[in-house]
Amino acid sequence: MSADWLDIGWLDQIPVRGARTIPVAGGEEIAVFRTGDNRVFALVNRCPHKAGPLSQGIVFGKSVACPLHNWTISLVDGQAKAPDVGCAVSFACKVEGGMVYLDADELAHKALDIK
Repeated sequence: MSADWLDIGWLDQIPVRGARTIPVAGGEEIAVFRTGDNRVFALVNRCPHKAGPLSQGIVFGKSVACPLHNWTISLVDGQAKAPDVGCAVSFACKVEGGMVYLDADELAHKALDIK
């Protein structure tokens, strides 16, 4: 991972078993999820099926259910659970001292390259 991390706010600004979104100028919006055990994951805010807003889905365990058609998407790697097929782009993130950080290099490249 890169050494450049972007501070996106406090962990407690993300609802438990929920998400908040981060806009990316010229790119896709990122959904940052918080699990029941306070782990944080980041995915592009678009289901690989019909582009449903994953940030509005229900978080359970290390997955989110798409609000449109209930596809289960892994928060760890963005992969859809079988029998569904597809992947939402994932982004590296971390929590330190109660602050959430996203990998700045990934945001600068991956979020802009998504079509």
